[in-house]
Amino acid sequence: TPPRALHVCPKTLSRDHLDFYHGLLAYVARAIEGRRIPQHFCTSRGSGMKILITGNMGYVGPVLVKHLRTTRPESFLAGLDVGFFAPFLTPPRVLPESLLDVQYFDDVRNLSAAPLAGVDAVIHLAAISNDPMGKAFESVTADINHRASVELAAAARRAGARAFVFASSCSMYGSAAGEARTEESPLNPLTAYARSKVDTERDLRELASPDFRVTCLRFGTACGMSARLRLDLVLNDFVASAVASGKITVLSDGSPWRPLIHVSDMALAADWAIDRNLGGDYLAVNAGLDAWNYQVRDLAKAVAAEFPGTEVDINTDASPDKRSYRVSFGLFKSLAPDHQPRTDLASAIRGLAEGLESMRFSDSNFRESHLMRLKALKMLRDTGLLTETLTWTSRETRRNQMAVATG
Repeated sequence: TPPRALHVCPKTLSRDHLDFYHGLLAYVARAIEGRRIPQHFCTSRGSGMKILITGNMGYVGPVLVKHLRTTRPESFLAGLDVGFFAPFLTPPRVLPESLLDVQYFDDVRNLSAAPLAGVDAVIHLAAISNDPMGKAFESVTADINHRASVELAAAARRAGARAFVFASSCSMYGSAAGEARTEESPLNPLTAYARSKVDTERDLRELASPDFRVTCLRFGTACGMSARLRLDLVLNDFVASAVASGKITVLSDGSPWRPLIHVSDMALAADWAIDRNLGGDYLAVNAGLDAWNYQVRDLAKAVAAEFPGTEVDINTDASPDKRSYRVSFGLFKSLAPDHQPRTDLASAIRGLAEGLESMRFSDSNFRESHLMRLKALKMLRDTGLLTETLTWTSRETRRNQMAVATG
């Protein structure tokens, strides 16, 4: 069971965090011998479709697993994750992975055969997942987000999978003034993260066939509560600021447009994509709702309205953020009328507020905490747990660190 320290937001990894992480790594080192967790962590469910969810120990994964367990109770759900963010629980009453039939600990850059054996569908979430991380680890971003993603899809096809669902991004539209962007609009990726999504979509198209249906879901900026919360997302950041300090600081001039999507609605879209029957063998589609296009300043004001007395400080002197785009979700509405987003902005804000309250959240300096994914990776690297290429250090090093941590 993770220590209660995991429920707060330290500026650095505390001793409790390190002790738990060393314990987790020792466990992973034992489990990875067979590329899966021990049998007693598996359930007896799973008489239906086998669905592999990569990156399930991140922000979206816990919500997606819970959704699929509800909508597809007879399916065999398998998770695959390298474990970087595994202990950063915020805080679930039940470990999210307990809803799976099996949890594999593996790196998508060096994937073993076991997770893909008998798989029917893959939902691929694993990625370096935003622009700041992409900038800090540019070559790794291309390796994980592009090369490993395409290799995973090819391996899934060889293994007999019939569906591959890729978590893509609307960020590929980049700087796009004027009317809302459709799937036919020119792409203008401005960052390593966005370029990796463009490159992956291009190569996945070549793998699609009547027997291997590929769906690229171009999501907007995610938001909402999760059992592994991130606060490096615009709406989540604003709500956390309002809760912790009563002040929202907008680092830009507030003018950029962003399409948003609640994490539960991302799960809904992925569920649809598994066995969609419209859109052809290959589909790249903007997944979301037109009403969820917002300017950043309006998001800040909406959050402040839910927390009376909250101050909004907009940096009107900031240089314009080139990443500004509105997106049309008309195609998604026509293809998936029964899987349209169901969460509105006010509900998303209230859900985050309730989740943060359950964490007893009060850290006004959270932007320096492990709830920012880039900070979490740098903490793990600086404590000797990760290499510069974001791989776990050697097993021997882990054993030595374990001995130091436990005295």
